[in-house]
Amino acid sequence: MNCSLDDSDILKYKKRVQAIHETLPQYALTGWVDSPLQDHDALLTSIERVSSEIRACADVLVVVGVGGSFLGARAIQEALMPYFGLAKGGIEVVYVGLNMSGAYIKELLAYLDTKQVYVNVISKSGGTMEPALAFRVMRLYMEERYGEKVTERIVVTTDAEKGILKGIADEAGYRQFVIPSDIGGRYSVLTPVGLLPVAVAGVDIRSLMDGARHAATELAESDLAYNDAYKYAVMRHMLYEKGYTIELLASFEPGLNKFHEWWKQLFGESEGKEYKGLYPSTVNFSTDLHAIGQFIQEGSRVMFETLLHFHDIEGDLAVPFDARNEDGLNYLSNRTFNEINAISKQGTALAHAEGKVPVIQLELPKLDAYHLGYLIYFFMKACAMSACLLEVNPFDQPGVEAYKRKMLELLKEEKVAK
Repeated sequence: MNCSLDDSDILKYKKRVQAIHETLPQYALTGWVDSPLQDHDALLTSIERVSSEIRACADVLVVVGVGGSFLGARAIQEALMPYFGLAKGGIEVVYVGLNMSGAYIKELLAYLDTKQVYVNVISKSGGTMEPALAFRVMRLYMEERYGEKVTERIVVTTDAEKGILKGIADEAGYRQFVIPSDIGGRYSVLTPVGLLPVAVAGVDIRSLMDGARHAATELAESDLAYNDAYKYAVMRHMLYEKGYTIELLASFEPGLNKFHEWWKQLFGESEGKEYKGLYPSTVNFSTDLHAIGQFIQEGSRVMFETLLHFHDIEGDLAVPFDARNEDGLNYLSNRTFNEINAISKQGTALAHAEGKVPVIQLELPKLDAYHLGYLIYFFMKACAMSACLLEVNPFDQPGVEAYKRKMLELLKEEKVAK
């Protein structure tokens, strides 16, 4: 990790970071901190067994969820799966409950009619409107298609003891996986919330968890000088204090687009409170260099950039030699596309830094399950520290609850009016 900020200024936060590190366990919903260090063999075996059944008996797994109940799984799936087609041994995984578009749900049902289907509904309470409505639709659809065998094809991931969804699952006899009570939604991707869907898609979940375990071990150090997650959090905070109000997470691989969305929720919901916090935004290069690149280079100096780069991307293509050379590009025929992409990253970082855009660079050896597991934990640890530096609770989301209350009020008003 590197940035133009001075290391001596960063290390001035050492005592403050250490104090926050020591008090972090006092917060509720911090079970994710030590979770990767625990023995999850029995859980992973159970998830692998169910995912094998789903892959053998279905063409599609429909995941019902919103926010932290689907963003992490979809991020991992799209980062590690082929761009076209399915992973070896995996099946298609699609998502519903992330919006209330009638057209989306209607088209999904029509699409499923020619396929064998399993459903995994994910919600700690079962009371969030979008997934609750989607599950109502999917449950009736599955009952009509599969009759008495429907209980074999619906898997519920929810609280161990309470909630609307827990009651439905117990009554119907659906198989259940538990969302740990001490882990909140946006920090839950390394639990059955994310692990079952990505296992069905073909991801090696043991490698994913091994990467997270390595990160949890390496980033347990309270000393800012040796903890890159905390160092990243301090860099963000220092830039925020200097008047930069927007962070752009940027990468150069289109498969990371959904990972960006997970990151955006993680930091946005954790930090955006009490009228504080960086606005998390994302760009995917080189595509967005031809869209918003002009603004980044010469627009208002309100943003800094975090460049995410994996050195080794599985799959590459050499630029072919063309004897006609009408485009004048034969000078690149000794290069591969990934090599050119890496050089594009270097040029972008240099250009933006020269344009007075602070640039933080996060680099990992390879885009695979192990290093993605490491990066997920890295960002969660950094996010918790970053929110605490702002003196806000990293683990609640009162603003989200406000929209839910207003929506319910309006729906009830409509009912009374009718």
